[in-house]
Amino acid sequence: MIALYILLVLIALIALIFIKKILQLKKGKQLADAQVSGMKINKLSSPGTVKALSILPLIDYYTDNSNLKTEPGVSYLISADDTKILLDVGFNKKKEHPSPLLHNMKALGISEADIDMIFISHPHLDHVGGMTEQKEKTFSLSQGPVSLPNLPVYSPAGISASRWNPGPETQVITDPAVLKEGLVSIGVIPRYLFLMGYTLENSLAINVAGKGIALIIGCGHQTIERIIERTQALFDEPIYAIIGGLHYPVNGGRIMIGPINIQRIVGSDRPPWISIRESDVKSAIAAIKKVSPKIVALSPHDSSDWCIDQFKQSFGDTYVDVKVGKKIVI
Repeated sequence: MIALYILLVLIALIALIFIKKILQLKKGKQLADAQVSGMKINKLSSPGTVKALSILPLIDYYTDNSNLKTEPGVSYLISADDTKILLDVGFNKKKEHPSPLLHNMKALGISEADIDMIFISHPHLDHVGGMTEQKEKTFSLSQGPVSLPNLPVYSPAGISASRWNPGPETQVITDPAVLKEGLVSIGVIPRYLFLMGYTLENSLAINVAGKGIALIIGCGHQTIERIIERTQALFDEPIYAIIGGLHYPVNGGRIMIGPINIQRIVGSDRPPWISIRESDVKSAIAAIKKVSPKIVALSPHDSSDWCIDQFKQSFGDTYVDVKVGKKIVI
């Protein structure tokens, strides 16, 4: 009888927590949507251009090179003319040193000293180096000492270098900003996600001379529809490439808790019984097709194989696989 009573109390507590989360979601979504609607975005008068651009995935879910490590996280080395930008620093789920990121950098002949700038798309664990980093609002390239040069770090929310890679000072940027000639942060687009809460995410837009805008995206929590809308509001140039994560773990996921596809639940501003659906993938494909990019490359770290197949079928020769160690040249 006591056991039954305890069970009923636990069920009641779980129900109360769930109801609270649903109410928070409703209120948070209304707030985020109102903020997006109230944003006034002005055209960039002189963003500048770069002549050459390449994106080298250092961390993602797939690779063709058995010497490289993979995980459901993101880190890309972006080479824009002579500037090298590290976008996000991976997951390092096992808290290793050297981390999968450092292992892959060494295997690919890349040194920390080569990096000129770090761009954090958003402070979720698979982009800042782990759960501890997410909780402590820090970022770590590894779980051991890493010597970083005194370089600029840009983030959409308050985050600092961890004790493992001290030194760099983080600048919080929420408005659209030209970081360097041709390199633009499109500015945050807020969204309230179930369990993850209020999320500010940024994306990089790189203006490639004679081609147009290459969008490099961390997770796409903002939704690709809003990212495209923001980019078109900032630039006169066409969107040439869309590369990175869009968070569509539909019909499969990369982070499972038993039978539960946790990525599908946490990455939506809808209740978990609705969450992310096949129709969302089709909507994203339709939105991308409207701008006719010459390159589409979807990160597998947060999108399922089913979703990747949908993109491949829809974009044909325009589609490029995102794999660790495989450089994408614009």
